[in-house]
Amino acid sequence: MKKFTLRQIADACGGKYVGDEKLIETPVSSIERDSRNIKENSLFLAIKGARVDGHDFIEKCYEQGAVCALCEKAPENASKPYILVDDTLKAVKQVAKAYRELFDIPIVGISGSVGKTSTKEMIASVLSQKFRVHKTAGNLNNELGVPLTLFGMDDDTEAAVVEMGISDFGEMDRIAAMVQPTVEVITIIGECHLENLGDRDGVFKAKTEMFKHLRDGGFVVLNADDDKLCRVKEVKGRKPIFYGVNNGDYYAENIKNNGVLGVDADLILGRKRLSVTIPAIGTYMVNNALAAAAVGLGLGLSEEQIAAGISAYKTVGSRANLIDTGSIRIIDDCYNANPTSVKAAIDTLMNFEGRKIAVLGDMKELGKNELKLHFEVGEYASKCAIVLAIGPLAAELARGAECRHFDDKKSALEELKRIVRKGDVILVKASHSMEFESIVEFLKELSFD
Repeated sequence: MKKFTLRQIADACGGKYVGDEKLIETPVSSIERDSRNIKENSLFLAIKGARVDGHDFIEKCYEQGAVCALCEKAPENASKPYILVDDTLKAVKQVAKAYRELFDIPIVGISGSVGKTSTKEMIASVLSQKFRVHKTAGNLNNELGVPLTLFGMDDDTEAAVVEMGISDFGEMDRIAAMVQPTVEVITIIGECHLENLGDRDGVFKAKTEMFKHLRDGGFVVLNADDDKLCRVKEVKGRKPIFYGVNNGDYYAENIKNNGVLGVDADLILGRKRLSVTIPAIGTYMVNNALAAAAVGLGLGLSEEQIAAGISAYKTVGSRANLIDTGSIRIIDDCYNANPTSVKAAIDTLMNFEGRKIAVLGDMKELGKNELKLHFEVGEYASKCAIVLAIGPLAAELARGAECRHFDDKKSALEELKRIVRKGDVILVKASHSMEFESIVEFLKELSFD
């Protein structure tokens, strides 16, 4: 970490430092919420969760080397200092904002209903051709994850790419206040978290809360193919940079999806034409490459650096991850799902040779129109040779696709074992809570002797 002392931390959150005054100028080596990650001179964040109360682990963290704890309850017989606050989570956000302010570097804040993570990875890959880049790891993109992401910036970090995920109004305001992006990117306004946000207009309103936290001199990058985002005229007096497959300042021509060999495209960047091969299976990745090119050009990268960064892109986790078992190919895209992302995944599936099977499950947090949205996705999926729908909400998806419905994964696995044959391409996608990773593992173990 950059030098950040217990005094600075206490001052940032208005906390009461209790303990040896000689230690108050101690710089912390890291800031951790997981007791398993504690090292010498770490600050431990004692956060009370739904199932586990971090306050129960304070003494253990002291024993493991933590120099201090940030907590709401004073630990009994504390052997080391602690900073007492009224609300640990609120304090963590205040501390994160103070730590971010120690850095005078480009910080890219990314949001959107679909493609946040893949765009984050693409931008990080491009920027790493010029800068030492820190980026969001895993799913650390919410009101607790973002502070942990910011705390991960080291003294030698030259640029950061921070994913910002939300599900309700006001969250983006609080997250962007910590990140204070110098560059803001929104990928698409889709049908997600409608339980809280109501409709796409609500999603747009919630996502664009970030605009007021754009740092002076910064710029905004928006998807011109999105009917909501393309209407944004200016942010803090500056016109956004628009990208899109069909529209915008930066667009694409000669797109060719080669399946496992990647996606070819010519990126039209002003007067320049940049021919690239994107090492991914989805045509939608062209949009991500355009967003990364826009950010890269805005931060002074050359076209050669941008092309190299796009070529170096790697898929992360269960996001359009292609698994070739030698007998079948599995598109593992079960990290999350909403109508927009499922339709895009089906489009990706249709680019492959072989019989196409879609294993689809419930899409959560879609609000009052959830059944209608499931039905529409089912209709869209009907182009596949076989569709299996799993889960209570997916019953309506099955009706739209006129396909088999399964109440649970166990019965669906039995059907998959019966119908899958060598050469098939199988898409697996649902909301993360459906835990479709087990279906992917099952398919990987199928034998076709």
